[in-house]
Amino acid sequence: MSNDTVFLKIVKGEIPADVVYRDELVTAFRDLHPQAPVHVLIVPNHVIPTAADVTEADEAALGRLFLAARTVAEQEGIAEDGYRLIVNCRAHGGQEVDHLHLHLLGGEPLGPMHVRRD
Repeated sequence: MSNDTVFLKIVKGEIPADVVYRDELVTAFRDLHPQAPVHVLIVPNHVIPTAADVTEADEAALGRLFLAARTVAEQEGIAEDGYRLIVNCRAHGGQEVDHLHLHLLGGEPLGPMHVRRD
């Protein structure tokens, strides 16, 4: 597995993106295929392949993901009405890029997270 992910290239500025937040630990940018009026991806500035690969050394970056989500939600004007945060892990969880990322979605009622199949 290569550590040179598309998200790392965005963090490094090698691929253009609509960056809405950046600091020394995380970067947030608009999703190219939004699933809601506001759909921002928030990634650690170093590659953590999946949630299953998190270590104690990642604690600061992971905490910053949530602080950045709050900041971006406020910037985007969706903090008051609410928003959804999603982390997918591996194939069955729907993860498409091997770089841990937090989806911030909002701007409209989002409905149920998962429809139960009976």
